[in-house]
Amino acid sequence: MITALTGSQIREAERPLLDRGLGPELMARAAHGLYRVLVAELLRTRGRLYGARAAAVVGKGNNGGDALFALAELAGRGVRTAAVLAAGTAHPAGLAAFVAAGGRVERALPPADVTIDAVLGTGGSGDFRPPFERPRGLVVACDLPSGVDADTGLASEHAWQADVTVTFGALKTGLLAGRGRALAGRVEVVDIGLGSHLGQPDAFVLEQSDVAALLPRPRDDWHKYTRGVLGVVAGSEQYQGAAVLTTAAALATGVGMVRYVGPPDVRRAVVGAHPEVVASGSPEGRVQAWAVGPGIAHDAAQQRAFDVAVGSGLPVVIDASGLERIPGPALGGRAVLTPHAGELAGVLSRLGLPVERSDIEARPVRWARIAAERLGVTVLLKGPATVCAAPDGTVCIQSTGHPYLATAGSGDTLTGVLGALLATVPETRPVHLAAAAAVIHGLAGRIAAETGPFGATELAEAVRRAVGHLSS
Repeated sequence: MITALTGSQIREAERPLLDRGLGPELMARAAHGLYRVLVAELLRTRGRLYGARAAAVVGKGNNGGDALFALAELAGRGVRTAAVLAAGTAHPAGLAAFVAAGGRVERALPPADVTIDAVLGTGGSGDFRPPFERPRGLVVACDLPSGVDADTGLASEHAWQADVTVTFGALKTGLLAGRGRALAGRVEVVDIGLGSHLGQPDAFVLEQSDVAALLPRPRDDWHKYTRGVLGVVAGSEQYQGAAVLTTAAALATGVGMVRYVGPPDVRRAVVGAHPEVVASGSPEGRVQAWAVGPGIAHDAAQQRAFDVAVGSGLPVVIDASGLERIPGPALGGRAVLTPHAGELAGVLSRLGLPVERSDIEARPVRWARIAAERLGVTVLLKGPATVCAAPDGTVCIQSTGHPYLATAGSGDTLTGVLGALLATVPETRPVHLAAAAAVIHGLAGRIAAETGPFGATELAEAVRRAVGHLSS
């Protein structure tokens, strides 16, 4: 499991080391880590270092000092180096090392094979306008792209898009969510020796190995009930496909049985696609968890079945139309909501906390946490990065998907995957199951995209392959 901290936490971790006079040592480690990534990128793109050109736009603080020391190391390998001082001044020791190594201080940003963005570090906030247009070549951000809030991912509209971000001490939450994620490019973390001074993580990222560890292993004593039974309330005459997609995904994830509840025509469609599904018109029978909401629209019978499922006290994942019907903070701790930003804005507004979709998209971690705390449930906020928040503030951020997952019915598939996990791994925290579902869904998207664009009907088979890959 990967951990992430806020910029504020990193600065707090650095404080005792700085008080002991270890600032130069921390900077040397950061600069050398940046240098190593720059070397790797230049070798990858040019094949050799000698004669390469590296430039930097540096601020007056330690972030700029890191870049200047890294450039000085590059100059020792035959790289031509130049720097623009964005504030007219720079870290004194870093600037001295840079000039001593043959670096040139320029007024305008020269053409380069790689340009370092080192104007602002973790302390930067507010609207930031770079002094130059983004250069055409490779851009490497020092600690984080200037103009990105390390705590939230909120970013200036003028911030440069980095190809690589070399971040120091620990991964920053702001590089995982919001526009910070989009601007960061590939993120490389450099250990600068903060060690035990780092506090509790602000957020987590589940890796595939973490998901594999929580998936149930086949046992000889299994039967269909011990493997988990999922109840599904999805679909309506208007949206029959939602029921088919949700049940297909649940079956592909590995439940022992799916009990489907819906109108006669939809039941026939579901059973026609999946004869193993037990279908009826009422929410009766033994289940371990529920997946409810996709496509139920304004169907009165489906809404009544929804109310029964949500009121059962069993683990439940609520999606789509069901989000408009949730009974406020009386859901219970085993419920998981799966809204996108617009749906979450509607949920919060109905709770008396009006917020715009754009605000949630800009600060997804903040608003997912607020919703989880206010409702006492786990919130899986869908978006370019999936943010899963628990009522106690625990957050997992996953971004393993593929752009082709932005297709109708993809959310129904995610609901089926998460419902299956709630039914089959009841001892695991819902926030971790939500993150695991996002990983499986994302991996399935990448598998399905191997042959090109796809529709949601192709995702169930990809989910099966994803689970098989994780379980092998």
